[in-house]
Amino acid sequence: MKMIVAPLLRIFFRPWIEGEENIPTEGAAIIASNHLSFSDSFFFPALIRRRVTFIAKAEYFNTPGIKGKLTAAFFKGVGQLPVDRSGVRGAGEAAIRSAIAVLEQGELFGVYPEGTRSPDGKLYRGKVGGLARVALATGAPVIPVAMIDTEKVQPPGQVVPNFGIRPGIRIGRPLDFSRYHGMENDRFILRSVTDEVMYEIMRLSGQEYVDIYATAAKRQIADDKKRADAERKAVQKAEQAAAKAEKAEADRIEKAEKAAEAEKAEAAKAAEQGEQGQKDGSA
Repeated sequence: MKMIVAPLLRIFFRPWIEGEENIPTEGAAIIASNHLSFSDSFFFPALIRRRVTFIAKAEYFNTPGIKGKLTAAFFKGVGQLPVDRSGVRGAGEAAIRSAIAVLEQGELFGVYPEGTRSPDGKLYRGKVGGLARVALATGAPVIPVAMIDTEKVQPPGQVVPNFGIRPGIRIGRPLDFSRYHGMENDRFILRSVTDEVMYEIMRLSGQEYVDIYATAAKRQIADDKKRADAERKAVQKAEQAAAKAEKAEADRIEKAEKAAEAEKAEAAKAAEQGEQGQKDGSA
């Protein structure tokens, strides 16, 4: 990651970093970052000097096949910790235990307080629990981090990154929550700590803040898309029905005009034959 990926990222993307001096050269600290793109997992761990351990879903480690083995090797190589998400509460407790173990070893532990990638580049409400509980249980400082423009490098769902975009990392000053030590079971304190961290991330990133969870926003966006697709299909169906009715009416008018022309031609022929008969009778 440091020797191969980092030089490549610097060559192709020329990323910039501000405030790296805010990361201690040694000792435990919690890195709390916004999450705009899958490429966040490359840029931040590769470009800062110290190793950062993030939690990753267990599926990255146990997917079968060659691709699965390569993915598992990558995440193990960069120090990611697998967490089974089959049970929500169990997964959360496992993540907290893993984070505390990392910090007790004097290392850096990274977390995305939003819990998932932003669906639209906005900053969403931080989830209460993991970040705040680990910070209060260990006394480790929390360092807010803002990833800048990584969603433009690799938008959600896109595999091949966009070149020509220069992303950045802005690192804020450590936040000390030692005043809340021993209060990690107080939900109001946990919310206060989380909101303070999110405010600093917002200030560093310049993102628009939305006071709902990103998972809810994703559901809402998906529902809006389904609704828009349904409305579009309804409009298309109505347009097709209107076009069909218009064509049917045009065909009816054309048929009527042809019938009228045929009737007129028949009448003209009959009149012509009548005139010819009169002439023949006169002769």
